[in-house]
Amino acid sequence: MTWSHPRGHDPMVACSQLWKEKSGVTVEWEKRSLQDFESYPVDELARAYDLIVIDHPHVGQITAENCLHPLDVPGREAERDALIAGSVGQSYQSYCWQDRQWAFPIDTASQVLAWRPDLLERPPTTWAEVMRLAREGKVLLPLRPPHTLMTFYTLCANLGSHCSTTFGDLVAPEAGARTFEMMREISALIDPACFDMDPIAVLERMALPEADIACSPLIYGYVSYAIEGFRPSLIAFADIADAGGNGPIGSALGGTGIAVSAFSAHRDAATDFAYWIASGDIQRGPYAAAGGQPGHAAAWEDAAVNAATTDFYAATRKTLESSWVRPRHNGYMAFQQKASDRINAGLMNGHDAAAVVADLNRLFRDSFLA
Repeated sequence: MTWSHPRGHDPMVACSQLWKEKSGVTVEWEKRSLQDFESYPVDELARAYDLIVIDHPHVGQITAENCLHPLDVPGREAERDALIAGSVGQSYQSYCWQDRQWAFPIDTASQVLAWRPDLLERPPTTWAEVMRLAREGKVLLPLRPPHTLMTFYTLCANLGSHCSTTFGDLVAPEAGARTFEMMREISALIDPACFDMDPIAVLERMALPEADIACSPLIYGYVSYAIEGFRPSLIAFADIADAGGNGPIGSALGGTGIAVSAFSAHRDAATDFAYWIASGDIQRGPYAAAGGQPGHAAAWEDAAVNAATTDFYAATRKTLESSWVRPRHNGYMAFQQKASDRINAGLMNGHDAAAVVADLNRLFRDSFLA
């Protein structure tokens, strides 16, 4: 099971055909919506599928539920060492929990900056430049949960106040309030429809030939839109704009990993496929060629892969290498939804920043006690 977008589905199908030719094993893929991908219980998927593409914040939950088969099996240490060496930022480590490896990164992403080269001479590099574009009506920002919270995370970290991943307050009250006020300022300048838009919806609107949206400053990168001909207008990607004077640091890590169900009757065969599709040669070759967004540095550093994608990888690499891994404890996924809803309610209804941050801190503490 994977997710319903050309970036998530097409490379899995293409590589599975090659795997069948190589091994004789057939791997068939089904897909679910991005919203389901971000929230659907992994335990239910593991009872229905041998191989599952997952998001790393699920690892605490899936460990508690014992629904995935760990991939750090004996005898394959050299292959795992190669995957660790090829990790873009903390992609590989993000699937490690309680000293076991629950998935391998096959797709790496973080919040980056999307821009239209036909509307701007260059991407904005500071938050002040982003705000000037927003005042001109040229900015969209995905604010549909959980992306509101991802923006909060990224801005906090870029300003020098990373959110917590352990029990206690999520963020210092003053730092959280400052970030919330920044979000309030920009959200008041953009289309209110953004509160119901995920990154795909924003990029689809930006790619319309008649669109005057020149920039989305914090959005998960989607390489498909940087490929000529994918949509009427090309969208390029760049490192996030600097809000805190520290460069493009702190972006909330995303991406996906391939995992094996603990309930599978074909765990060994599924594990073999996971190792193979996550490897550098496959990621750089057929995976990228089929429209995937690889999780291996061999692809990110490949000149041909970059040439085919408007330098998508080279242009965002600094952001990825300095990205931040969000909390992953059992109980986090419910917090992610509640916190996103609370931020949106605060933004849409003019709530006091201190009250919003206090609620976020309470919800975060409660998520460890559920």
